Amino acid sequence: METKTELISDLKRLINILNDGKEGYGVAGEATANSDLKAVFLKYSVQRAGFAQELSDHIAEHGGELDNAEESGSGPLSAWLDVKQAISGKEDTAILAAIETAEQKAIESYDRVIKNIEIHKDHIVMLQRQRTGIQDALRKVEVYHQRLLK
Repeated sequence: METKTELISDLKRLINILNDGKEGYGVAGEATANSDLKAVFLKYSVQRAGFAQELSDHIAEHGGELDNAEESGSGPLSAWLDVKQAISGKEDTAILAAIETAEQKAIESYDRVIKNIEIHKDHIVMLQRQRTGIQDALRKVEVYHQRLLK
């Protein structure tokens, strides 16, 4: 029973992070005037929503439920608050730097969950795939950031 509780708790934390990422990318897409960045931010906002839904479905398979607060995107990943602050200045470089920090923290969160392979063995492939998706997004954001700094 404790294993199930920990499994559901871990996945809920990741869902909160994903919801924050979805919202952060959405707001960043609205803030930038760069059409390439808008497209990238929209893509990753949609990706995060899909990842969160996968985890929600998996929680349901394990008999868990999400309450409204956890589904709302009001999660604890404060790094996305930095994205919102950067957006107020509407500087793409500041937005990208803040996103890099938030994505690095998201990857660290995935790494902590993935390390507990015994609890998460039935969905470890999904978690690794999602982590790879976040890592790929981070790399793309870093490339855009470097281009803008030149």
